[in-house]
Parts: sequence; C-alpha cells; structure tokens
Amino acid sequence: MKTNKKLPLFIITGASGVGKSTICEVLFQNETEYIIMESDLLWHDVYNTPNDNYRKYRELWLRICANISQIGKPVVLCGCVTPEQFDVCIEKDLFTEIYYLAIICDDDIIENRIKKGRKISDENWIKGSIEFNQWFKDNGKDHNIHLLSTTGLLPEQAAKEIDKWIRDKMIKNVHFDF
Repeated sequence: MKTNKKLPLFIITGASGVGKSTICEVLFQNETEYIIMESDLLWHDVYNTPNDNYRKYRELWLRICANISQIGKPVVLCGCVTPEQFDVCIEKDLFTEIYYLAIICDDDIIENRIKKGRKISDENWIKGSIEFNQWFKDNGKDHNIHLLSTTGLLPEQAAKEIDKWIRDKMIKNVHFDF
C-alpha cells in the first residue's frame, strides 16, 4: 500500500517586474526547510492555452510539487498565477492547503525593472504587468492572497519577510493518505 505525505503548497506570485525571481533566488540560496521551484522552468509553447487558464500547465506543476514534497518538505512555487488557475485542478487535493503570497510594488518600479532590467520596451507588456499588479492590490484579500509590497525593500529584506510568512504557515504534522 502506497503512503503519500500531504503537505501545504506555497505560491509566490505577482506581475512581471515586481521582483519574484530575484526574491525567490535569495530564498533558494538560504532555504533549508522547504524547496523553491520557479514555474517558468518547464514552460513550453504547448502550454500557452489562455482559453482554459493554462490548466494543463497548472496540473503538471501541482503533480510535480506533490511528488517533490514526498521528501517531507513543502514546496514554494514562484510564478505569475492566480488562485482560480489552481482551484479547478483535481491535483489541489494533493496538499493540505495552498497558500498564496503576491509580491506587489509601485507602478513606476515595475516599468523601470521591465525596461531597464529586462530590456523590454513593449508597452503592452508593461501595461499588462501594471494591470496585473493592480489586480492583486484590488482583489488579493478577497482571494485570500497575502500581499507583500517590495517598494522600498531590498530583495534580502523581502525574502526574510516571505520566509517568516512560510514558516508561520507550515504545518508541523505531516498528513498521510492511505
């Protein structure tokens, strides 16, 4: 009989340019109690299905995270997602809970990071990122998403805040499904 560990899943989300990748890199370098994964890692054009909210890609990541957590450590998945993208997936039941934290910041910071840091000048990309950032500000609490503003924070400071949030939420007892 196969025994599966059931742990929480932590999602670090936010718009392009808010600092997710940089902050998750700091977490990755310092973490010992959880596993950090970058959701862009497996991206392929076959998953570019906005009509179904990228469902197969989200299902793939939920299965991967559930399998990784079998080592006894929860997974922290970093990427641009919203809760409804995972809510429709059966695989969400592989976790005790899915916790969301959205990194947000001021619009001018997003624009600067995208233009200067990523060297992207596509105004539609920038506008979309700013609108997505605003969506989290306007709707995050209604969707049980913890918000962390990186405006005025160094990546190390933001990573420390996120690490505290993760550790506060970690379930001490591992649940087994038989």
